[in-house]
Amino acid sequence: MTIEPNSTRMFCEAAEAAGVVQAQLKENAATVARIARRLQATPPPFIVTVARGSSDHAACFAKYLFETRTGLFTASAGPSVFSVYKRQMSFANALCILISQSGASPDLLAAAAAARDAGAFVVAVVNVAESPLAGLADEVLAMHAGPETSVAATKSFIASLSAVIQVTAAWQQDTELARALHCAPQHLEQAWNSSWNEALEPLSKSSDLFVLGRGLGLGIAYEAALKFKEVCALHAEAFSSAEVMHGPVTIARSNFPVLVLAQNDETLPGIRKVTACLSQRGLKLLTAGLSVPGAVTLPSPATHAAIEPMLRIQSFYRMANRLSVQLGLDPDQPPFLNKVTETV
Repeated sequence: MTIEPNSTRMFCEAAEAAGVVQAQLKENAATVARIARRLQATPPPFIVTVARGSSDHAACFAKYLFETRTGLFTASAGPSVFSVYKRQMSFANALCILISQSGASPDLLAAAAAARDAGAFVVAVVNVAESPLAGLADEVLAMHAGPETSVAATKSFIASLSAVIQVTAAWQQDTELARALHCAPQHLEQAWNSSWNEALEPLSKSSDLFVLGRGLGLGIAYEAALKFKEVCALHAEAFSSAEVMHGPVTIARSNFPVLVLAQNDETLPGIRKVTACLSQRGLKLLTAGLSVPGAVTLPSPATHAAIEPMLRIQSFYRMANRLSVQLGLDPDQPPFLNKVTETV
């Protein structure tokens, strides 16, 4: 059976991301304001994120956003510490953010209960607002992504990013970031309509590749690498551009594809330098957010640096969906995968 790229559930759901963010900004305004007041009145000593899969990639983005905007150390907690090792951790007055599309995974529920019992302010970012995870949280930030039936998370991932940005902007009273987020739906539409088809040929000829990002873009690189595995059956590894030269680059030979996802902030000069170096080695560079000699430059809108990562992944989703179909695969039904993975 021939699959049309524009008919897959992955395509249709990812295409809804702009509308999801628009609705989320309106629906969550009161909740975000309440969370911001709580954090301003009782500043947490540190922040902990808990998540799995794509949600953990959103948590990686949150780490860099929180640390660069609030100055608070942000750590990713291992859910197994709570569900398997049964350990109690010190959470007194900390902000604990749990991100989950389903809100049903037992290990996240164990982490939420442990954090709550240890004195954390627990915020759940979930798509299923009536989920068990929501019931354990002090505050619930609904993604408002609606049903997402394709195994590959797309609009719910972008909704996770926008929820974190909305909280950060309100908490820090960052009007510039808030304004940029309110323009994000328009930019997401532009990103969706920015063709990355020039990347299809080099990617379709390879079974291995790197995806690079740094800072706010690192979690997006992780997400892109996962989607290459899930829907395209390609072995993709994500690295910080600050780490790739510390060993991984050794396996890259001539025409080895490297997708570079950059944002216009303090990381850009370093990413540009590494990308130029890789291009000079004869690797096949595909870049979004920067251009270097010898690389294929993929179009993507420019805006606030904290918004640009979600634009990069939105353009990527459309390309990955098309690549999957081009490779003879069904992006909605990757082998061996389920939409909801409940980890103990």
